[in-house]
Amino acid sequence: MHELGISQEIVAIVSKRAQGRKVRRLVLEIGKLTAVLPDAVRYCFELCNQGTVAEGAELKIVEIAGRARCRKCNLELVLDRPFGRCLCGGTDLDWLAGEELNIKEMELADV
Repeated sequence: MHELGISQEIVAIVSKRAQGRKVRRLVLEIGKLTAVLPDAVRYCFELCNQGTVAEGAELKIVEIAGRARCRKCNLELVLDRPFGRCLCGGTDLDWLAGEELNIKEMELADV
């Protein structure tokens, strides 16, 4: 489960940026084309944040829809998995969105 490693890295980054302050809230963006499962990240985040400044932090995950443009007909389409087929039958797609894995926001407790 690569979500465990991802969650460990998120906690490490957040802990470093918080500089000892308590993390109240964290917002992550996870693209639908990343093959990262939001529920698994939630579970692993709760395991990884124990004993850190992120322990007890509210975790909000924003899922970013996959979007692609067909190179054959230039049509833009929505994808819910990392492969797809255009209405014209084309499978050669430029991905426009959905590969995100970002820490979007971090709210810290007052000093």
